[in-house]
Amino acid sequence: MPAARNDADVLNGTDPGAGTGPVSGPVSVAATGTACVPVSVRATVPVLLLILLAFPALADDTVHRLVARLLSDTPIQEDARSLCDEIGGRPTGSAANLASVEWGLERFRAAGIEARKEAFAMPALWLERGANAEIRTRDGSVTFPAAVAAQPYSVGTPEAGITAPLVDGGRGTEGDFERLGASAKGAFILIETDELEDVPGLFREYTEAAAFESRAFAAGAAGIATVGSRGNGALYRHNASLGPKNRHPLFILERGPAMRALRLLRAGREIVLSVTLDIEAGGTYESFNVIGEIKGTARPEEYVVIGAHLDSWGLGTGALDNGCNVALVIDVARQMKALGVAPRRTIRFALWNGEEQGLYGSWGYVKSHADELDRHVMASSYDIGSGRIDGFFTGGRPVVLTAIEQALAPVAGLGPFLNLDIPIVGTDNYDFMMEGIGNLVASQESANYGPHYHAASDTFDRIDFRTLRQNAAVAAAVTWAFANMDVDWSRQKRSEVQALIDATDLGDQMRTFGLSEAWEQGERGRK
Repeated sequence: MPAARNDADVLNGTDPGAGTGPVSGPVSVAATGTACVPVSVRATVPVLLLILLAFPALADDTVHRLVARLLSDTPIQEDARSLCDEIGGRPTGSAANLASVEWGLERFRAAGIEARKEAFAMPALWLERGANAEIRTRDGSVTFPAAVAAQPYSVGTPEAGITAPLVDGGRGTEGDFERLGASAKGAFILIETDELEDVPGLFREYTEAAAFESRAFAAGAAGIATVGSRGNGALYRHNASLGPKNRHPLFILERGPAMRALRLLRAGREIVLSVTLDIEAGGTYESFNVIGEIKGTARPEEYVVIGAHLDSWGLGTGALDNGCNVALVIDVARQMKALGVAPRRTIRFALWNGEEQGLYGSWGYVKSHADELDRHVMASSYDIGSGRIDGFFTGGRPVVLTAIEQALAPVAGLGPFLNLDIPIVGTDNYDFMMEGIGNLVASQESANYGPHYHAASDTFDRIDFRTLRQNAAVAAAVTWAFANMDVDWSRQKRSEVQALIDATDLGDQMRTFGLSEAWEQGERGRK
């Protein structure tokens, strides 16, 4: 997931299927389940079930049975282990990513779910093959290496690398670049960061990076070296704000050596940085989403989508971002199929690709399913690790806010939930929102998501499976509700989407992720 802002501050089954920037404009907030007894993530499954069963809102026996199954011993943990440990990191365009597509198809089909892969176009191939850096004082008296990770869509360097002065860019503010003046031209700009702690901090990183990148390019910098915001030497990646249009070297330097370089600069020493970025780059190519489906009975031509992105960056194994939620989506489908439930609307279970590079898989879906979009009732995205779902972002649609309160009532014992009726950019709800379709993003407690986001430390052992099972139960209840409830909304017109941009900070978020131009030119979103 590129980034998501958390504005909320921010049984034992025995049958076969069970075991083998602030917002501007009006904002609506609704707390759901606040009268309920909160359930600790350390509570046992039987306790969870007793609490759930105590609520009269759990009148739909299908939801009751779904929740019971998803809180029991399902294959969700084995699915996540297999994806993370056997396939590993899955950058779109890599052999591992193609293997994960086949893996997803096999998992759906083994559960009896009709599944297919759907092709879409990626605009540019980008994979890092290797990177290294050396920092030294100009007089040669101090020399030390620094681990480095290229940022997605960074240009590569010649085989011999690039050597240029390294200058102190402070926090990359306008004042910092005024201070640098002409010394920024032809130099690597070293930008200081704070250590990342949570999801709100992550969103700030993206916003600040978009600003200092534009300033550095305007100043004629050779490239940007960002001080790693993760402790313990962990490397990670952030997308360049210009995406495939970027033409500069951009990279993260390991925090310890980078801070050492800053201290030397601030002690008056002149520093030179040599960096080599070995990048495999290319033009457009074909990638694939994986779509599973349970046909509706009463309204099969109407669709409810539940999705998580399959791709990840290759430094870690893509566990929190987003392998755990891939396993969640598969398990929800598996348990619905095992129960033989019959939703009124068709449910599509989507494993998106190309999300990390710019939400391309879900964009590809809305383009290839353009003739069906009027009949899409809801699209939901799960993409913030394995922290507890504490509510949903409902996209600035008050009618959706009301509907999610109804959908969450059967699982109120897994709350409390705080729902925020604001638009959010950074995951695969985006193109559904811009096409005027009702959309949800699960808001989740930060837990350990921030420090391991896009990092080498994002590995299987970081997943909290007790909480993930609770999240799967919540996701199933929400998906089932939208597949069966009567709705009083329809697809918005372009003018209504534009009104949402004008009334909230959606436009600012779009600019942060380099998405506003495509909307303004009519290339992306509602026509």
